[in-house]
Amino acid sequence: MFWDTNMMQRALFRRSAPLLQQLERSMSTVTIPPPACMLRPLEAPLRYLFGPGPSNVPPRILAAGAKPIIGHMHSEMFEVMDDIKEGIRYAFQTQNNMTISMSGSGHAAMECAVFNTVEPGESVLVAINGIWGERVAEIAERSGGSWHALLRIAMQKHKPVLFFLTHGESSAGLCHLVDGIGDICRKHNCLFLVDTVASLGAAPIFMDKQNIDILYTGSQKALNAPPGTAPISFNDRACHKMFNRKTKPLSYLFDMTYLSNYWGCDGKPARIYHHTGPVSGFFALRESLAILAEKGLEESWRKHKEIAAYLYKGLEDMGLKLFIPDRDLRLPSVTTIAIPDGYDWREMLAYIMKHHQMEMTGGLGPSVGMVMRVGLMGYNCEKFNADKALHALQDALKNCKKSKA
Repeated sequence: MFWDTNMMQRALFRRSAPLLQQLERSMSTVTIPPPACMLRPLEAPLRYLFGPGPSNVPPRILAAGAKPIIGHMHSEMFEVMDDIKEGIRYAFQTQNNMTISMSGSGHAAMECAVFNTVEPGESVLVAINGIWGERVAEIAERSGGSWHALLRIAMQKHKPVLFFLTHGESSAGLCHLVDGIGDICRKHNCLFLVDTVASLGAAPIFMDKQNIDILYTGSQKALNAPPGTAPISFNDRACHKMFNRKTKPLSYLFDMTYLSNYWGCDGKPARIYHHTGPVSGFFALRESLAILAEKGLEESWRKHKEIAAYLYKGLEDMGLKLFIPDRDLRLPSVTTIAIPDGYDWREMLAYIMKHHQMEMTGGLGPSVGMVMRVGLMGYNCEKFNADKALHALQDALKNCKKSKA
């Protein structure tokens, strides 16, 4: 029997018609209604973000993030990314070629650093001066490595491939001294990894001069961009370690073999798709780095130190005790206050939020129940904001219940 094309199409339609009808019925039956919350407009309260971050974002950076979306592989996007690399090099005070921004929070950069440099069976030395040291210890463990606390353990004993230090430990309000540590690490063939999420732009850091091998930060604190991007830089020593691995990194997303190409750092003529970067986030990050370059690092450091000192005096005049007694070790961006005797810190913070629309926070990790934290960084780093914070704390001390004990 001879079949022409029309006959074949009619036969296929007759066979598939019941299936199509069944599919149509199943697709037209919605059993879950639209959620009522999604039928209401989005509302975001206006608050003073005087905690450890994120901080309030200035209009100029918000406007940059609201610019029209372009493709993440467009040539114009690559130009923005190249600008970001230059801005990071200035902020970090480094000439490292391998300088990029992670698509994610500061935690993404933390994991990227460890995943790319630590292999199973290798040791990591961690300075635990708050929650972030604890986090890196766990990440190293998940990578198949072993970690050791810094306390009186010599590098000769464990021969670590990586030493981690938090420069600005926001959970304690501590700014750690860095000078000389990079020199020690080099003597022991150990990479020096530094977290500056809470300190970059607020306290001096010099990646190249201080022999820091890997440095990272987050966008949402003194840099004043929205959360979601995380600058990171690797020097030649770090690159040699991570590009001469015996095993692949634990994470595909954080694999610097691919990210170095995506950011145009590997010397290859073409950038190949790896993931879709946060275009609006990169616009905002570029603008925040531009503002920092216009202001100048030295001026940014000076301003944070000045406002922090103003806040310290106001707190002490109020009778509050600062958690870090040594002024030189205090983190300028985040101030920790010892919880005043007889007060419930949760009640105080809730009162401040309710009556002043102001975020301050309690401790984090080891400092929970020990401190309250006030952050004045970037756009919020002004005397009038310090006055607002002091007034809110004074009001809470006056109106919150104090136990007789």
